[in-house]
Amino acid sequence: MAALVGCSGWSYDDWIGRFYPAELAKKKGEWLSYYQKFFSSVEINSTFYRVPNDFMVKAWIEKGKQRPGFEFSVKLPQAVTHDAILNSDGEKATAEASSFEGVCIKPIAEAGLLGGVLIQMTPYFKHDGRESLGKLRALFDILDTDSYDYAVEFRHRTWLNERGNELSPDALETLQEYGVANVIVDGPGFPATRSLTAKHAYIRFHGRNYDIWFREEPEDDYRLDRYDYLYSLEQLESWKARLQEIMSNSENARIYFNNHGRAKSAKNAFQMMDLLGLPHEEKDIDIQDQMTLEKFRS
Repeated sequence: MAALVGCSGWSYDDWIGRFYPAELAKKKGEWLSYYQKFFSSVEINSTFYRVPNDFMVKAWIEKGKQRPGFEFSVKLPQAVTHDAILNSDGEKATAEASSFEGVCIKPIAEAGLLGGVLIQMTPYFKHDGRESLGKLRALFDILDTDSYDYAVEFRHRTWLNERGNELSPDALETLQEYGVANVIVDGPGFPATRSLTAKHAYIRFHGRNYDIWFREEPEDDYRLDRYDYLYSLEQLESWKARLQEIMSNSENARIYFNNHGRAKSAKNAFQMMDLLGLPHEEKDIDIQDQMTLEKFRS
């Protein structure tokens, strides 16, 4: 059993002065190396928007090797999960997925640096019976699920059972058949399901900004975005027993904090490692929100 805790991304300007020292403000090329001093894994979200070129992948590999045991988890491109699959374009899905595995996943894996591969489905991908399951199975057939630790994050509630607290039985069966992990989430958009469908586990913390997750942000809102959320220690402690259970039943458990606003994901990741007894370098992160005048007047 191995458990890794990290953040969803590391390249955020608002982390300067909070996580990254001020002297690194104009040295973004050094941010990953600094991040690696404290975390043994990171989730790369940029691959969702575009397939990285060879130069970028080689740069990640070169820096990843600086810390023994470091892992990159990567996100499958939206061209597959949001476009091709939703539009039943099997030819495009095959081409895009095969290209991504060849250009990004395989080189990182061969370098011994690959963690999981996140398949985050579009929230418009609904479970409407055999057709949607067929699309899901077709995607898994394209991917090398035997060689790499794939995990799928559903975002439409039609993929839940009748009680709305777990994935539907046919979805669970499909994931188990292919050895694809069910991404367990903490966030406003989807309930925290429990079933483990693979030898590895994948958990994501999105924050709990329920009010702005589904609606526009108020003009006087001091939060950067819907990911600008700090979990309280009590909220994290409520996950401790569940995560320990997941860790004891998985060969690898990868836990990522996506509430990246103002380095809050880094602070919560440190707290979670402490709760789970995972050793790490210590670092104080001062979370200070710039409150609006209205906040001070209230």
